[in-house]
Amino acid sequence: MPGLGTSFGRGGATNFLQDLANSDCIVIEGSNMAECHPVGFQWVSEAKARGAKVVHIDPRFTRTSAIADLHVPLRAGSDIAFLGGLIKYVLDNDKYFPEYVVAYTNAAAILREDFRDTEDLDGLFSGYDPEHKHYDESTWEYEGDATPAAAGQRGPDEPGGKPARDAREGKQAGEHGPDVHEAAQHEAAGSGGPTVRVKPKRDETLQHPRCVFQVLKRHYARYTPEMVAQICGIDPQAFLQVAEWITANSGRDRTTAFVYSVGWTQHSVGAQYIRTASILQALLGNMGRPGGGIMALRGHASIQGSTDIPTLFNLLPGYLVMPHAQQHMSLEEYCAQSKNTAGFWGNMPSYMVSLLKAYFGDAATPENDFCFDHLPRLTGDHSSYQSVAQMIEGNVPGYFLVGENPVIGHANGRMQRFGLANLEWLVVRDLQMIESATFWKDAPEIETGELVTDQIATEVFFLPAASHVEKAGTFTQTQRLLQWRHKAVEPPGDARSDLWFYFHLGRLLKQRLANSTDPRDRPILDLAWDYPTEGETADPSPEAVLREINGVGPDGKALGAYTELKDDGSTSCGCWIYCGVYADEVNQSARRKPGRDQNAVAPEWGWAWPANRRILYNRASADPDGKPWSDRKKYVYWDDDAGTWTGDDVPDFEPEKRPDYRPPEGATAQAAIAGTDPFIMQSDGKAWLYAPAGLADGPMPTHYEPAESPMSNPLYGQQANPGREELPAAYNRGNPVASEVFPYVFTTYRLTEHHTAGGMSRTLPYLAELQPEFFVEVSPELAAERGLENGGWATVVTSRSAVEAKVLVTERIRPLRLDGRVIHQIGVPYHWGGTGISTGDSGNDLTGVVMDPNVHIQESKAATCDIRPGRRPRGPELVGFLEEYRRRAGVPSGTVPVGGRAPLEEDS
Repeated sequence: MPGLGTSFGRGGATNFLQDLANSDCIVIEGSNMAECHPVGFQWVSEAKARGAKVVHIDPRFTRTSAIADLHVPLRAGSDIAFLGGLIKYVLDNDKYFPEYVVAYTNAAAILREDFRDTEDLDGLFSGYDPEHKHYDESTWEYEGDATPAAAGQRGPDEPGGKPARDAREGKQAGEHGPDVHEAAQHEAAGSGGPTVRVKPKRDETLQHPRCVFQVLKRHYARYTPEMVAQICGIDPQAFLQVAEWITANSGRDRTTAFVYSVGWTQHSVGAQYIRTASILQALLGNMGRPGGGIMALRGHASIQGSTDIPTLFNLLPGYLVMPHAQQHMSLEEYCAQSKNTAGFWGNMPSYMVSLLKAYFGDAATPENDFCFDHLPRLTGDHSSYQSVAQMIEGNVPGYFLVGENPVIGHANGRMQRFGLANLEWLVVRDLQMIESATFWKDAPEIETGELVTDQIATEVFFLPAASHVEKAGTFTQTQRLLQWRHKAVEPPGDARSDLWFYFHLGRLLKQRLANSTDPRDRPILDLAWDYPTEGETADPSPEAVLREINGVGPDGKALGAYTELKDDGSTSCGCWIYCGVYADEVNQSARRKPGRDQNAVAPEWGWAWPANRRILYNRASADPDGKPWSDRKKYVYWDDDAGTWTGDDVPDFEPEKRPDYRPPEGATAQAAIAGTDPFIMQSDGKAWLYAPAGLADGPMPTHYEPAESPMSNPLYGQQANPGREELPAAYNRGNPVASEVFPYVFTTYRLTEHHTAGGMSRTLPYLAELQPEFFVEVSPELAAERGLENGGWATVVTSRSAVEAKVLVTERIRPLRLDGRVIHQIGVPYHWGGTGISTGDSGNDLTGVVMDPNVHIQESKAATCDIRPGRRPRGPELVGFLEEYRRRAGVPSGTVPVGGRAPLEEDS
């Protein structure tokens, strides 16, 4: 989550769901919270009952919109223009919180003279390399700062820096394009913001022409209400109403909260959507305060946990970056960037060494670099879609699918099926025999002839999994809260938990390699794998695993906080941000003290990372002197008599650091953070209105059109995100901009009655009955224009595929007028596939793979299509039907050889 991580220092929701009840205004954008997060939505309803204004900004009118005081329909993919307009309104009308902005943000920081903005370069920032579609960030730096970098990066003169890598690779200085390091760095700001070496020159009058505040004003000067209306298709009066509500409900005595979900993240500029909201909330003084913040709604029960202890290719637990080939040849090189830096990221060696001790136990010693060489190294972009492209080319022999159904749930289902068809083996662990396990016999491409069952060599192993009620362990959910779940029943038959599967897989591998002398087997043999087991099926103890994640000290006792971690090998910790979840040898995540027996923050219900803090950056809830901004919003404050920070929550600050503390010369890590700097994971202690490092596509959010758009960019000559990632191939053709063949916008979404790719819901009769058929939503105007009938069939077409669906004609999704032109939008739920009780075509077959360069997430919330009445062609006729559409649109051929093995093409 680099949008939040780069802005504030940590990649997680900044507040907790119950705190929404304390908001005076709530803006929900990029989320249909009432339907997709209905339990958490109760706190929005509570806030409204207390008098808060609720705004819902979304292309569709939904149940969330029905509860809101105001629904603002906008064009999918235009959110930065809308939010940028709000920023302009705040700055032009002096609606920002001046004391907060000067003290707690980098508004006063002065930038280098050679920085150039999009306003100077027609949509590009300085440092852009058009050949590699990559930015050199050096001109984005603060004045006087020579080496800003994302966590884990290296400056040019440090161990592991560019010249050192080039020398190893036999390159001359400057003879390189973007390497693996640049390809995978930007998620590293998840917990510990990007590193900046020295604190910048500041002008606290905010008048210097190169201070961030003035640069920000210039950057958003053209985002007028009229321009916002032209880009977003919204009523200027509705825009002004939102602007007035959020500014009237922000300041010393009032706070506004923003809420988002995948409606923001699944864009080619998704990280920058979140950055724009972060800028707005920092200007308004809403961060670190009750009823404020940014609530990042996660899409599953433990998606937050799956990034904290990651299933991501480029991160280690706690958002430590994965080592890079040719760059991190030693632990010293890996930790070099944190050396002598300010903020808690300055303790990176302690976090990393403790992780290595958790991995390798007694085998990790100072003499062998704590087994640092055992860790794999990144050699390129190994994200999900890049991996599928490599599968298609035959470069990936095996694949594990664990609780994932990519042929339905991921973008471009046809591409996913081609990938699976070109493996040697596939392991599927799921509750049901999902489409990703049976693709070899029932994929749509079997019918079209693009795949032939007898020619698919992939050997599929289906291993039934235990459901959430059939295993014990933790979920880490939306608000960073670890909650223990107890096993209710035993899993049926051969079904087993994921913990059982991975533990016994590791145990068997260690047994088979026990006599090996091959150095490549040493990492597995050295793994600490001595978890106690229980029961007839020898399940490993989840409590023991959680305790290992928490970490232990030299006395063998559970640690109480990540501040106790050491870099000498005397402590071990499986995830430094989770240190404290087993403090005092108590499973803190299993606590369930009733709300009536504790304060409203409920600190004894579960455990939140870090250190059980429920509102992050809560030092900002007090003024620079440590006094509450107001009695009404009193939260954490300095108690001078006791000499400590106190309040309803655990202070997100060193508890005894006085407000008047100033770092001595040469101070590092947390000692370099002043008593007035609330954002303790940032190396300058400030919230970043401007990001001098850490993002691949610019230091400030800029409106770019989606890769597939019905219009040219009204703001700049640069049409789309210049850093976007694309996979040019026959199976992933894109629709041209402003295409008459594909004139309509579509956006995918979820329904309450179905769960993502449908494996947990389409097989259940009650849920299948509630939503029995794949459908698409269209407006009455579009239905009339295209001859669509409510309840009849329609075919939706893109350059990737065509799907058929029942038509729902509804005023919930209405046409928008943009600069005199009407834009129609279509809503496409994506839950359906070919198996289960409720079946149908997959909406994600329509979407292409174009990705945000920071997080490699696909743009599936804004694309273009055609829609026509009737059912789609069948069999080989569908291939010809699509090829004719491509020909008419001027798109290259999308046909592939039988088996789907089409290569990636040179990007034109």
